[in-house]
Formats: sequence, structure tokens, C-alpha cells
Amino acid sequence: MYYKQIIMIGVGCLLLYLAINKGFEPLLLVPIAFGMILTNLPLSDIMSHPQTLLNMHPIDSKEAAMQAQQGIWAVDIKNKFPGGLLHYLYQGDELGIFPPLIFMGVGAMTDFGPLIANPKSLLLGAAAQFGIFFTFIGAIFFGFDAQAASSIGIIGGADGPTSIYLATKLKPELLGPIAVAAYSYMALVPIIQPPIMRALTSEEERNIVMDQLRPVSKKEKIIFPIMVTIIVSLILPSAATLIGMLMLGNLFKECGVTDRLSKTASNELMNIVTIFLGISVGATATGEAFLTWQTFKIFALGVIAFSIGTASGVILAKIMNKFSKNPINPLIGSAGVSAVPMAARVSNKVGQQENPGNFLLMHAMGPNVAGVIGSAVAAGVLLSLFG
Repeated sequence: MYYKQIIMIGVGCLLLYLAINKGFEPLLLVPIAFGMILTNLPLSDIMSHPQTLLNMHPIDSKEAAMQAQQGIWAVDIKNKFPGGLLHYLYQGDELGIFPPLIFMGVGAMTDFGPLIANPKSLLLGAAAQFGIFFTFIGAIFFGFDAQAASSIGIIGGADGPTSIYLATKLKPELLGPIAVAAYSYMALVPIIQPPIMRALTSEEERNIVMDQLRPVSKKEKIIFPIMVTIIVSLILPSAATLIGMLMLGNLFKECGVTDRLSKTASNELMNIVTIFLGISVGATATGEAFLTWQTFKIFALGVIAFSIGTASGVILAKIMNKFSKNPINPLIGSAGVSAVPMAARVSNKVGQQENPGNFLLMHAMGPNVAGVIGSAVAAGVLLSLFG
């Protein structure tokens, strides 16, 4: 009877092993995996909904005797049973509160300097989002409706908070498998990306040494989050929540007068919200909801989305290199997915395997942070079309 729960507890233990022993995105996978174990323990009720016991009795007022005869009853709702702990934490996911707060923390930790210094890297961040829309079409082909296809396709952006935010808005019943798939593929960036990068580039291209980026002034870094928020929100209002919180966090960091707010957003608040978001998302992965053919399709489409996003960034970087006066190493195109800063580190690592003296990290950070903006914009487009 409980075989599905036993399987899910095993999956949770496997994710814990990958997070603890292999270091695969432990800050996210540990709470997600533990929430998965908790919710599948028999009779734990940790994710149960609140219940109200209705005691029905006739209205005893003499003046309401006729009403009682007509079947009108008074209701005693004093006997209430509260829901499980994770049910209440999950409200932060369901109401779309936790993901934007995560974005604010990400913004407070992000340096947009490489993107400002090399605006062309914005194109690489945009190209990596091609996997989202390609997989959207694939999900439609596999029988998913537009809302589900949008929620699945966003996995290709390698952005867990955005995946959760869009799924809660469009297809909340798929939140569990979509969140686990998104964070699993984020954790597997160092495994999934390098083979694709090497297959699409030559040894000569991987050895390209890029010119040093120009210095970016403090004024530019302050103006950037303000202008991006205004422009994106005017063009695409549905993206204002994610973009606004991302840029607010970055403004805290760059303006120089809100150090306490910046530190809180990037440390204490970020850590608290990550715990709540991770454990509550994991708690949605019950055996009955998770072990379905639909879930396997989501995981398959998710890896396709992520792979195509990686490949699209590399291919566009190769094309740009043909027409650019300054050399562009195509490896940085793979960082266009928004797994910050892991994807940029992978680009740098693969480049140094070819040439130990080639440092691509700062160049790859441009497309990487552009990918964060790109995934939020992509989510806004899908939300405006199908929300």
C-alpha cells in the first residue's frame, strides 16, 4: 500500500547523498530532499490541510422555530484542526512570495559589471532561453496544455525560483516534479554542460583568449538596475515582480548607502527563504503525485530544455565571433543559462582545461547574469500569454 511512499523516501535519500557526498547544490537539495522524506512518512500529516469539524444543531430560538422546521440549522465551527507545518510554509510558494524574495537575494549578490562592460553578452543570455520555447512546443506535442508546457519549458532557463514562480501561477499541481527537475539540473550543470560545449566547439575556439573588460563606474552600476526595472516593467508588466525584486537587491548592493539591507537580503533573508522554499517544495513530491508517467515526461523534457539552452548560447557565441572585432570564446555562451555563478565557473573550467592561462570567468559572468534577466523575462512572456 505504501510502496510509492517508500520509493519517494528512497529518492529523497538519494538526493541527500548527491547533495552531501557529491556537493550537488546542497543548499537547495538538502531541504528539498528532507521535505520529500517528511511528506512521504506514513501518518506524518506534516503537509495536511487544516480541517474544520462542523457541529450541526437546530436553531433553538423560539422566534426562529419556523426556520428550524424548514431545515435551517446553526453551525458550531469551534472544533478546528490545524494543518501541518509544511502546509503553512507552502503558502509562501503558492502565493508567489518566496521566489521573488530569492530573486532579491540573488540581486544583492550579483555584479552586473561584466554585462554592463560588454552589452553584447545580453544576446548570449537571450539565446540560452531558446531552450524554454523549444521545449514548450515539445511539451504541447506530448499532450500537455499550454499552462503545463510553459511551466515545463521554463526549466530550460536553469532558474529554480523562476520555475517555481511560474508553476505556482500556471500549473500548481505540477510544482513538485518541476521544482525537483529544475534544481536537479542546476546541480548537474558541471556534468551536463561540458560534453555539449566540447561537441560544438573546436580546440582552436576553446583556446581563444578574450580581451580584458573595461572598468565599470559606480554610477553605471547604480543606474543599471533602475533603468532595467523601468524598461522591462513597461514593456512586460507580468515580469515586474521578478525583475523588480532582482534589481532592488542589486541596488541595495551598488548604491553604497544600504549595506545592512544588502547583507540581510543576501545572507539572513536569503538563507531563511531558501530553507522554507526548499522544504515546502520537497513536501509537494508525494508518492501519488510524483510517481506518474507525467513526471518522467517532465524530467525528460527538462533535460532537453537545459541542453538546448546550453547549445543555443554556444552556437550564437560562435556566430558572433565571426563578425566581432574582438575575439569571443564560444564557451562563454553556455553560461547564458541562469545558474549563477555555477555555469560561468564551468565555462572557465572547460577553457582552462585547454589553456591553463585562459581566464574566462569574468567574461562568462556577463551572459550568466544576463540569463537571470532573460529567464525572468521569458517567464513574464509565458505568464502574460497563458496566465
